[in-house]
Amino acid sequence: MKYVIVGGDAAGMSAAMEILRNVDDAEITTLERGEIYSYGQCGLPYVIDGRISSPNNLIARSALEFRKRGIDARIQHEVQEIDFEAQIVKGLYRDEAFAVPYDKLLIATGASPTMPNWEGTHLANIHTVKTIPQMNELLESLQHTRHVTVLGAGYIALEVVEALRSRNLQVRLIHRGKQLMSLIDEQLAEHVLAEAQKYNVEVLLNEQVTGFTGTEAVEAVVTEQGSYPTDLVIVATGVKPNTELAAKLERWDNGAIIVNEYMQTSLPNVYAAGDCVAHFNYIKGDYDYVALGTTANKQGRIAGLNMAGKVSRFRGVAGTAILKFFDLAIGMTGITSNDADKLDIAYDVYTHTANHIAGYYPNVQPIHLRMVVQKNTQKLLGLQAVGAGVDKRIDVFATALAAGMTLPDLLDIDFSYSPPFNGVWDPLLQIAKRVPGTQTILTQFNGGASEK
Repeated sequence: MKYVIVGGDAAGMSAAMEILRNVDDAEITTLERGEIYSYGQCGLPYVIDGRISSPNNLIARSALEFRKRGIDARIQHEVQEIDFEAQIVKGLYRDEAFAVPYDKLLIATGASPTMPNWEGTHLANIHTVKTIPQMNELLESLQHTRHVTVLGAGYIALEVVEALRSRNLQVRLIHRGKQLMSLIDEQLAEHVLAEAQKYNVEVLLNEQVTGFTGTEAVEAVVTEQGSYPTDLVIVATGVKPNTELAAKLERWDNGAIIVNEYMQTSLPNVYAAGDCVAHFNYIKGDYDYVALGTTANKQGRIAGLNMAGKVSRFRGVAGTAILKFFDLAIGMTGITSNDADKLDIAYDVYTHTANHIAGYYPNVQPIHLRMVVQKNTQKLLGLQAVGAGVDKRIDVFATALAAGMTLPDLLDIDFSYSPPFNGVWDPLLQIAKRVPGTQTILTQFNGGASEK
């Protein structure tokens, strides 16, 4: 049985290892257009300020290590065409054509940073942060830089901003939207903005970038409101799935490949996994796009098992994520009130600020919570949290979402308690025990909000 995998990172190599474990004498060929296999992309921002001393520390296994395990792990193999009828993958290796036949194929081509069609993107010192070679180029440029402008306001943008300030660089953040971190509701985003300002980050919201000016290197970012001098620009406006090879497959609105719970595509013997696919969101009950390493590794494993003949299902995602931004943690799982509005779900919102540990213990800090619950049924739909102790509450709530629990069900969870770790009533329980009665903070009636 010939297995071919296009892409040598999280999803691709998780699949390759499962096939290797479960199929005797499997012929596994992995085709990576770059030179680096299996690295932790999510760790790249922390290389900027030296918390991780080298980008190479992010590499889990090299191509050579995979070859020693029996996988034909190839580098610099750029796939240019897939003949789905003949089941052959074609491309170039150092300007020489190659063709690899397959019995089963996995497309794990990931995603690439978006670069909007702005004027002046050809100028030097305009960077994206997605790969180790890109990070090496950025590190070189930063040696001669005093001021950096970051474009975007999502995970990577905020993590990069923090790392740049840790290097004592002047930082400006420009975003076309009205708030930082658009994945959370604006009521909590206010805390994120305050944190940026506390650390002397210049934040410009509601500004649409139109291009860059300079001679050889960038000298200013131009928006519809004005021109802003800078030494270097990092574009972190999002990612797009790499699905140019999948034009014959069923795809979602943003071009991501549609797969079923077995990671099968719309064509026989063709699977897909990771950042190049649309992810089923079991809270929304529809496809979504959540490009995270956790999801890519899970999907790769499940794809590999199914390719190996071991039936395994991917239930989907709840959109669980977390990031560190200076002294804050920002976490989310499930849907926001904005999502519920779009889905036409009647819901209640409970907001609460609590201590992340016992109030009398040293170094107590606030945690701001915003919980979305289905109206009438009280089924849990989503949680956002900003502050300290966020990871614990988000993971507990994500588990509750997976179990289909209701808000009163939270009261039955046996939370751990000790003053350095929690108060006697966990912040989630503090919300849950307020449910009976009329203490709803904000109630949403199918598009119309009213205070209570």
